Amino acid sequence: MLTGPLSRAARALVELTREQLATQCGLDVEAIRAFERGLGELDARQKAGLQAALEAAGAVFIPENGGGAGVRLKFTRSETRRLSVLESEGGIAADDDVP
Repeated sequence: MLTGPLSRAARALVELTREQLATQCGLDVEAIRAFERGLGELDARQKAGLQAALEAAGAVFIPENGGGAGVRLKFTRSETRRLSVLESEGGIAADDDVP
């Protein structure tokens, strides 16, 4: 479930201003500001539109899983390929003798 603090965090991660986000999701800037500050509420349709716009910009919302709900950035395809290459480097794995 999208909350104001999660929206604010996601917006910061994907580097969108409230004005840019408002344009993308069709909400008023003041409605987004009030929601993020806990001074106003959005209905289910408005929250869904806000979340969809943030996800389209690269945010991934993590559901409550015992550690709390959260948000992170989505890896792009090129980042995923690069991580795969990096994880495949290094040769044979062995035990370290480091004390």
